[in-house]
Amino acid sequence: MIFGVGTDLCDVRRIRAVLARRGDRFAERVLGPHEIEVFRARRAQLEERGVRYLATRFSAKEAFSKAIGLGMRMPMTWRGCEIAKRPSGKPEIRLHGALADWFATRGLRAHVSVTDEADYAASFVVVEQEPAR
Repeated sequence: MIFGVGTDLCDVRRIRAVLARRGDRFAERVLGPHEIEVFRARRAQLEERGVRYLATRFSAKEAFSKAIGLGMRMPMTWRGCEIAKRPSGKPEIRLHGALADWFATRGLRAHVSVTDEADYAASFVVVEQEPAR
């Protein structure tokens, strides 16, 4: 059964401007431990790759927060939710701490899709609830 659906569109130029003003502090506030490593590695290769990575993760977390119906209220936190890649390249949501507990208690499962093009990053999240047994 569908528990919730969320979508988000993020202006990459806005993320670039925030990074220019606040530097890595913004990325460190939004990205989880694994994501920050990937962000730094991509940015070291090419600045724009890091910016786009951050924009897609920001967008996906916004979409996820909408799909679970919490917005950015506890237990939903930026760093409690990470968007990772499976070996196949498919993105997946990995949760930590209180958010992971909240999610598991409700028998939820999330599916995420992310994309970026020119000046925009977009994400779509569907959260399913397993039927009670």
